[in-house]
Amino acid sequence: MDDEQRYQAAASRDSRFDGVFFTAVTSTGIYCRPSCPAITPKRQNVRFYSTAAAAQEAGFRACKRCRPDASPGSPEWNIRADVTARAMRLIADGIVDRAGVSGLAGELGYEQRQVRRLLTTELGAGPLALARAQRAQTARILVETTTLPMGDIAFAAGFASIRQFNATMLDVFDTPPTRLRERAAKRSTPAPPGVIRLRLPYRPPIDLTRMLGFLAARAIPGVEEVSAGAYRRTIILPNGPGVLSLRPAPAGDGGKRGGGCYVECDLELEDLRDVSAAVQRCRRLLDLDADPVAVSECLAGDAVAGPLAGACPGRRSPGHVDGTELAVRAVLGQQVSVAAARRLGARLAAEYGKPLSAPSGSLTHLFPDAATLAAADPGALPMPRARAETLVRLAAAVASGDIRLHPGADRDQETARLLALPGIGPWTASYIRMRALSDPDAFLPADAGLLRALRQLGATVAAAERWRPWRSYMVHHLWAAIGQPTPREAATS
Repeated sequence: MDDEQRYQAAASRDSRFDGVFFTAVTSTGIYCRPSCPAITPKRQNVRFYSTAAAAQEAGFRACKRCRPDASPGSPEWNIRADVTARAMRLIADGIVDRAGVSGLAGELGYEQRQVRRLLTTELGAGPLALARAQRAQTARILVETTTLPMGDIAFAAGFASIRQFNATMLDVFDTPPTRLRERAAKRSTPAPPGVIRLRLPYRPPIDLTRMLGFLAARAIPGVEEVSAGAYRRTIILPNGPGVLSLRPAPAGDGGKRGGGCYVECDLELEDLRDVSAAVQRCRRLLDLDADPVAVSECLAGDAVAGPLAGACPGRRSPGHVDGTELAVRAVLGQQVSVAAARRLGARLAAEYGKPLSAPSGSLTHLFPDAATLAAADPGALPMPRARAETLVRLAAAVASGDIRLHPGADRDQETARLLALPGIGPWTASYIRMRALSDPDAFLPADAGLLRALRQLGATVAAAERWRPWRSYMVHHLWAAIGQPTPREAATS
């Protein structure tokens, strides 16, 4: 889009572009989301920025009416596979707060100076500014959803001092933290003690019912559960374990507040420094940064894809909260049904997973980490010897860093490394790429369910080339087309 197209989108208050770009008004010093209900400013007074951080770096503060800081993420960063997109995914996961710019550059394989130059040139903000914007949003979440002292919130969000925290919050939101808490208390119901309750915005439409069904069918007992319409699971985060809960917005609310739709999320974290990482992993799990309208419009003209996309324009491509866990589960699912893979996963978690300090309902264990599985005896694992050896090799490669399945991984490079491991074939590598690396354009040409769906629709695997760059979404459309929300996933490697 050029600036004139952006202005037209903002003038029409098109919520599809919330998070894709931000509008800043020079006459007021405020930046907004495109759908802000305020009077459309004159064109000569409007500037456009691709990130909230860039708008803040230019001296603008967030609009109090449309809450641009609470916009859905831009779908661009999942679609693109270049260095900038990989950096944005890593920064969103909190790597700058954990390891600094040097850690970000090391994961990308570039020098720090080059990373700064690339981000500043394209986005108008460097990695520190981008991390600062996210830090401010994390702090706001904690201010509005907990009763923690402000000092604890400042350090949990990643600020070096309380003075820096107060200055940043006032600079970004033009409101002191205490006032933000007072306002939030008037409009929301307090969460239970120890629970961070927040809203994860998305661009409508969304087929959340089927997505929760997809996760429910694969839920590993002790690690995951779906009950009363909510998906709950344990999660390993950079600073400690946690428990997350995701559910649709209340029926009376309709999921609409603040200009957009949202999923309700509860987080119980051992370390509050993990808030940003937990939020981003929940978003990847439910593919909440996608633009489903763009996907459906791209597929609409195809004879096979068009009717499927038109019948369910809100279909998403679920990711995962932990790339390593998903990769292990992909190996468990080789040549067996989903139900059998669940049973194997439950045994693996019970025998090798770390127990929670206190069970949370039926959740009792974390899924085993890579280092634990790498040290396991293949002969003791509850599966055929060849598959057990594949699982141990995969875990060892991840634990050593030879294979990286984090948000900023190079998808082509990691796919090639996966395929180089004995026992990892195209189906397993593609499934990992689709869900662990959140690639919107992965395809599983050897999947039994997909082949069955294609036969029913009178199409062949060759048709998939017409569905780029949204083949991952077509995988889920085809699985749904055969009337099986939990298709048998069989590998032919």
